[in-house]
Amino acid sequence: MWDQRYAVDEYIYGTEPNSFLAEHAEMLRGPVLSLAEGEGRNGVFLASLGLKVHGVDGSNVGLVKAQALARSRGVEIQTEVADLGVFEPVANYYGSVVSIFAHLPSAIREKLYPLVERCLKPSGIILLEAYSEDQLVCDTGGPKDADMLMTLAKVEQEFPNCEPILLRKLEREVCEGIYHNGVASVVQFIGRKKP
Repeated sequence: MWDQRYAVDEYIYGTEPNSFLAEHAEMLRGPVLSLAEGEGRNGVFLASLGLKVHGVDGSNVGLVKAQALARSRGVEIQTEVADLGVFEPVANYYGSVVSIFAHLPSAIREKLYPLVERCLKPSGIILLEAYSEDQLVCDTGGPKDADMLMTLAKVEQEFPNCEPILLRKLEREVCEGIYHNGVASVVQFIGRKKP
């Protein structure tokens, strides 16, 4: 599905970074692991700040566009085609992990998120934004499956080894290309790996 969705000339989620990520990017340290990097807008932005970025995504088509965007901006990012259901990041390696609208079934999150915590260095940061379960009634983006959407309780349960710096649910205007557009209900989380 994602190869097909990305197989157009335009960047379907735009080329500018997610606004929540941009607002808090100064908290991030490299190397940064970016989950579901897609067409590269977030990884390229982080690379422009001087951070080393490793973007993973299941779509080779998306990551080819990510590399093109990086070249056009004069930065480098590392990309890897990976199925997040079986992806195992290197332990104790990353300064930060970024997950922007990376909606995954709970069965995958249960395997992946402990590995995400493990891959962070001590005091490493995870920054996540996802649509909340309340987004089901909105027509402004995101999956139509509550299992793939987030709640505050899910975040707390699924990242037990990260101390919340910020954890909130809110409605905000999301303007990110043709698939994320309009007022949306989101969960935002910034957590620091416990010592």
